[in-house]
Amino acid sequence: MKTENKITELNAEYLLELEEPLSEPLKVKLGKVKALKESGEVIYKKNYAGRVCIGDIRKRYSSLEIGHKTESTFKIAGRVMIFRKHGKATFADMRDFTGEIQLYANLKNIGEEEYNKFLDLDIGDWIGAEGNIFKTRTGELSLSITNFVLLSKTIRTLPEKWHGLKDKELRYRQRYLDFLMNPDVKKTFLSRIKIIEALREFLKGNGFLEVETPMLHPIPGGAAARPFATHHNALDIDLYLRIAPELYLKRLIIAGFEKVFELNRNFRNEGISYKHNPEFTMLEFYQAFSDYNDLMDLTEELIKFVVQKTLGNLSSNYRGNIINFEGAWQRKTMIGAIYDFGGIKLSFDSSIEELTSIAENLDLKINKDYGKGKIIEEIFEAVAQPKLIQPTFIKDYPIDISPLARKKSEDVNLTERFELFAGGEEIANAFSELTDPAEQLQRFKRQVKSKDDEERVTGKIDVDFLRALEYGMPPTGGEGIGIDRLAMILTDSNSIRDVILFPLMRAEND
Repeated sequence: MKTENKITELNAEYLLELEEPLSEPLKVKLGKVKALKESGEVIYKKNYAGRVCIGDIRKRYSSLEIGHKTESTFKIAGRVMIFRKHGKATFADMRDFTGEIQLYANLKNIGEEEYNKFLDLDIGDWIGAEGNIFKTRTGELSLSITNFVLLSKTIRTLPEKWHGLKDKELRYRQRYLDFLMNPDVKKTFLSRIKIIEALREFLKGNGFLEVETPMLHPIPGGAAARPFATHHNALDIDLYLRIAPELYLKRLIIAGFEKVFELNRNFRNEGISYKHNPEFTMLEFYQAFSDYNDLMDLTEELIKFVVQKTLGNLSSNYRGNIINFEGAWQRKTMIGAIYDFGGIKLSFDSSIEELTSIAENLDLKINKDYGKGKIIEEIFEAVAQPKLIQPTFIKDYPIDISPLARKKSEDVNLTERFELFAGGEEIANAFSELTDPAEQLQRFKRQVKSKDDEERVTGKIDVDFLRALEYGMPPTGGEGIGIDRLAMILTDSNSIRDVILFPLMRAEND
């Protein structure tokens, strides 16, 4: 049954949109809010000056001796999480972003009126507190309150055992509670922040310039994916949220920017799974005068740098497997990997019927419009990809699934393209860029005529990009790294939703 919302008038000054019927705990909290407001209390303060972070307090006074206290007083602020009353004294835990500390409120120290106000606080209230730092007989660093102030009143009751909640959907939907009650979730996102900082540090240290290219594209390109469409009223034109920044970054290479990268959002109007979200973060970088072999070397160096910076070592536990990023990483061709991991020998000399038969024996559904390269990719993903636990470069992809990659001179069926796999997940895709405008036009024509919706995209060719290529593009290697999947592997997360702050969800009442 869907929840009905309405505006409930609580008093002349306070309106809040709440669900009906109200729960009993919520009624009690709202009664407190009303009483406080009627008493003239400002329960939502605008600031609290002079505060010191709890983490700094703990670092500075961790060695304070038991029974000793500081002569100076400190102001701290945070959310009150737990109360423990002992007669005329009460202990509470306060948490800010940097850590937790125990509060000690004593009737004798702050007086009966203030002490009763302290007792009337609720778990979840934000307060500011001032006092001396001391260490209890049990060795707990604490702040002895001389005065305190309510900064923001909580109305909702915090869950008591968030760890025991099995409803993952609720955790993703109310992520603020997930962060508040589950410290491991915060650790995951602190690791993600380190990953992004390390990527930027490495690239900038190697001469790459960070740039920003358009999010709204007149023609979607740079990947085979279904775009989100919108309309610009002033210009009366259809636009698309970008599926990849590739073609704009290549324009910069043509313009003379020899090393560029962009770390930002892409959008693809596709399904949701443990490794797919319609909005995701991608790093793309391009380096002139290099090819896919150079990028394999660079990528290995880059990922090792990021892993070391994030984890402090070169190994990661993911889905029960230890991934070792040390040493030289394996490099295999796609067709070679199919043989190595599946014992299946095939080539482009095999007929469509032979390849289809192999795929169907693996219980794969093969579209009648698939070419040889697409069928080979499906076979690879079934028999080889799940076994690529250790970091492995899979190279030399079929040309019909690589419309922007340079053709291999030794085999016209293949391109100079690789993907990096670890933990059975694809985390990077790169190739020697196609710089011949005539060949690029033919590839685009084949792509827009495809019967596959995602490959065809909108059926439009980016004529301006072809014009840019006609001005000459130097030999270039380009690569994209999925930040969310990399974060999954380095934080041992089960789903991409676990590493995205606010993943896309169904409407709450659906």
